[in-house]
Amino acid sequence: MRIVVLSIFPQMFPSFFAHGMVRLACERGLLDPEVIDPRAFAPGPHRTTDDRPYGGGSGMVMKPEPLAAALRRARGLAPGAAAILLSAQGLPLTQERAAALSRREALILVCGRYEGVDDRLCGEEIAEEISIGDYVLSGGEVAAMVVIDAVVRLLPGVLGSPTSAAGDSFVDGLLEYPHYTRPAVFEGRAVPEVLKSGDHRRIARWRKEASLWRTLAHRPELLRGRPLDEEERAILRSMQTTLEEILPPEIPREPLPRRKGAIDRRRKPAQRKFSLTDGEAAE
Repeated sequence: MRIVVLSIFPQMFPSFFAHGMVRLACERGLLDPEVIDPRAFAPGPHRTTDDRPYGGGSGMVMKPEPLAAALRRARGLAPGAAAILLSAQGLPLTQERAAALSRREALILVCGRYEGVDDRLCGEEIAEEISIGDYVLSGGEVAAMVVIDAVVRLLPGVLGSPTSAAGDSFVDGLLEYPHYTRPAVFEGRAVPEVLKSGDHRRIARWRKEASLWRTLAHRPELLRGRPLDEEERAILRSMQTTLEEILPPEIPREPLPRRKGAIDRRRKPAQRKFSLTDGEAAE
């Protein structure tokens, strides 16, 4: 996969590409990254890439000319790739969207700065926008790294096992089950016995239960509207039974006795009736 990043701080990326799964992807020839600095296309000795916004207001806006020139250079390196702006107003980055991006041949990621980019670039030059969350960053560089990491680990051949990514959180709409490694007992806390049993069917069942419990406890909204298979339905019914056994029964509330002479404010006021003949009100 070819990924071209546009950033006025290109020095942020060499270390990122030199570590972890991203480094392995580069070494295995599965990722071919490039970083372009729009400042290289800005005129003048100061290579200015920002200017004051029309209409006034605080902050600066990225100028369109250097960014457009950098985009043309990027399209020469990654023909046919769509340009994606990392922006707070973009579509949220989800596991499903990361998987879709991983199936593309190339990506161009545009890192905004200041108050954003000149809007005349959005729509035609930059057709897509992605957000990594409902918060604001100083620039799109960290967001671009998040997108790259989420996408690259899904490329075939990057992870050690082809099934590693299949069990990740959000892949099937659930949070991932807990993980344990050696030693078997740590500070008095033991690994669940089922995981040491060697019974793969029981282990798979335990992991499904743990995944559902964790999702229900931390992200219950993920279960709303999600299609459930028969095994998941059975597990959730079992959870419901367990919770009913734990929770104390509800005690019905006795109505408070009314004091003598107390006014029942719940009583509806008398309705006025109208004669169908002369329209005069009658009690």
